[in-house]
Amino acid sequence: MAMRVETPDIQIFAIPPLALGECPVWDAAAQALYFIDIPGPKLYRLDMATQALRHWDMPATIGSFGLCRDGRMIVALRSGVHLFDPKAASFVLLAQPEPDRPHNRLNDGKVGPDGRFYVGSMDDRPERAQTAALYRISRDGTCAKIVDHLRVSNGLAWSPDGRKLYHSDTRHEWVRVHDFDSSAGTLGNMRTLCSLDEAAGRPDGAAMDAEGFYWSAGVTAGCLNRIGQDGRIERKLQLPMPAPTMPCFGGPDMKTLFVTSLAKADQPGKLIGLRLDVPGVAVARFG
Repeated sequence: MAMRVETPDIQIFAIPPLALGECPVWDAAAQALYFIDIPGPKLYRLDMATQALRHWDMPATIGSFGLCRDGRMIVALRSGVHLFDPKAASFVLLAQPEPDRPHNRLNDGKVGPDGRFYVGSMDDRPERAQTAALYRISRDGTCAKIVDHLRVSNGLAWSPDGRKLYHSDTRHEWVRVHDFDSSAGTLGNMRTLCSLDEAAGRPDGAAMDAEGFYWSAGVTAGCLNRIGQDGRIERKLQLPMPAPTMPCFGGPDMKTLFVTSLAKADQPGKLIGLRLDVPGVAVARFG
């Protein structure tokens, strides 16, 4: 089947310009979208009914976050992984995955179907050396390294049945699939799903739809790639920004795809929304 290339109708949300917009997370209970500006460092909340926007200043560079079952958030800061209470604006340190790697910072992270937080790191220097890794953070703060020798850990998403973990490395240009054991949070049977070069769109953040297709933000090509289980791009959506960073499914029917971007080519980072014909897989809460 030939790849479909589409230019969808989009909504551009009225938010402040973002330097590096990332990690949109949908809160179904509140019908609100959270997202971050990494160097801001700020965490934003956009109410979909009222379009009211609020933000919290972070004490250090924020790479990603997830929602918790108790109303708090788990946030990946340069200083470590913390539990953040938005009502009190207070932080409790939970784990420090890389105290011995000062050139790294935490990057893409997401709560898995097992209720644990999975977060990767990246070399924050221009050379992007192979010093990064992917970690599993448990409820008690236990931190375990589960993938090593990465450059820019990215693209976390789980299959609809929760039995496969998808993971990318933006600078290595691959997307890989692992069998996922939700009871132990362990990985097995790693295989490469596809490689995406600069022209195709190096794989940045990602999301999973209910049909088992992996949506990858093509950060170097201004697009979203919908990738099937055979590793082929089934659909490419051309977007009105040069560097999309991460998609997220949301809305009442989970058929709205929210996408963040970074500032590039004199364009600020943005938040957009577009409608799809397939719903997405909801992301779990930590705890």
